[in-house]
Amino acid sequence: MSDTPTPSCLILGRLQRDTIINAAGQALIDQPGGNLLYAAAAYQVWGDVPGLVSRIGSDFPMDWESQLGAAQLDTRGVVRLAEPQDQRRFVAYSDVATAHRDNPIKYFARHNLPFPKSLLGYQAIVERLDSKRERNALSLRPDDLPATYRGASAAHLCPLDYHSHKLLPAALRAEGTQLITLDAGRGYMQPDFLYEVPELVNGLTVFLTTEERLVTLFANRSDDTWKMIETLGSFNCKAVVVHSIHRGQWVLDVEARKRYQIPPYPGRVADITNAGSSFCGGFIAGLLRTQDFLRATLYGNSLQSLAMEGSGAFYVGETLPGLAESRLNSLASAVQAI
Repeated sequence: MSDTPTPSCLILGRLQRDTIINAAGQALIDQPGGNLLYAAAAYQVWGDVPGLVSRIGSDFPMDWESQLGAAQLDTRGVVRLAEPQDQRRFVAYSDVATAHRDNPIKYFARHNLPFPKSLLGYQAIVERLDSKRERNALSLRPDDLPATYRGASAAHLCPLDYHSHKLLPAALRAEGTQLITLDAGRGYMQPDFLYEVPELVNGLTVFLTTEERLVTLFANRSDDTWKMIETLGSFNCKAVVVHSIHRGQWVLDVEARKRYQIPPYPGRVADITNAGSSFCGGFIAGLLRTQDFLRATLYGNSLQSLAMEGSGAFYVGETLPGLAESRLNSLASAVQAI
């Protein structure tokens, strides 16, 4: 893709090898996934070809990069490391809202499914606080941004570690990207990072986070959702959007001093894997189209509802033409100004 022009939007995040058993017992085995692809596929419904920025281990399947190119994704920003990295992810759902990430043998046996070789030796990732001092091999660095991505109009950062989110927005601005949205990572949305978060928010166009992570960050300090959101808005960003699969979105337009709440679209739910990233992909596409925070939230809401009706990062792009637009229009009447 050497002759490909600079993409209008960059999406930075994690690539993973996903194995998912949804609540209906249907299995998706060793497929390209991770928050990066869920956001990128949703973005494509409303937008053009996004530029991907990520890191993969030497053992990441060689044919997947060509698969992503075939899916009209610009992979020039995907860095293959010299060392292997275990980027497998297993998720099994006992119901549409309850995920299990350990003991895959148990869940394959429960559904009478053959156990895949790709999960031999798999161990669930133990979630820990991010380090304030050290980055890991998969942390993104400013040097990971290829010269061919300079001047991109917009960028969205999926949930990543503290160091990736600390360094990349400034690096993007230095390359000429001014519209930057960031979806907060679980590893630092913790009370121990409360004094580091203002630096991450400073200068962003939009700071996004889940309701769960918002509540965790302000644990024992506040239980008022809007007060917590306004605190984040005071750290010098243009808007704050809090998203929840089950409760919709809260939108604070900082400059206009307006607040909105939008319920989730009442669609069928089959698989909630990376639903928040699907929301964010739709959101950044909508923001590029409309330059309006509320309207962009409706774009994200409609795409999230579609993504949850099936399994896999690319399911959202396989839905019926016009369905996303129809849901977008119906959501407009559900907006509540607060």
